[in-house]
Amino acid sequence: QVQLVESGGGSGQAGASLKLSCAASGRTDKTYAMGWFRQAPGKERDVVATIRWVGGRTYYEDSVKGRFTISLDTAKKTMYLHMNILKAEDTAVYYCAASTNPQATGDMKFYDFWGQGTQVTVSD
Repeated sequence: QVQLVESGGGSGQAGASLKLSCAASGRTDKTYAMGWFRQAPGKERDVVATIRWVGGRTYYEDSVKGRFTISLDTAKKTMYLHMNILKAEDTAVYYCAASTNPQATGDMKFYDFWGQGTQVTVSD
């Protein structure tokens, strides 16, 4: 089992920056990838960015490329999402997730463990 706890959500105006953190505990030795996903009101949950536990290879959804940066401190077992140039359409509940599947990609089906979510609200 892996436990995930997000923090750092909040509100900001368009153009602002926010940083999310996700602290992992438990059997992280079985973790192959971690990711950030988000769910806006009335929409399905979708991938934002993912990162491999070993090697650090990253994936970004097109709308956040160049604005968001995912990173992972394996010593601290903490994943981050630096969000810059925020837009109103970034408003959503952001979820942290971990995958024990070596084939993990940005597809949610690969992710076994989820955090409780943290709200990010961006106003124009």
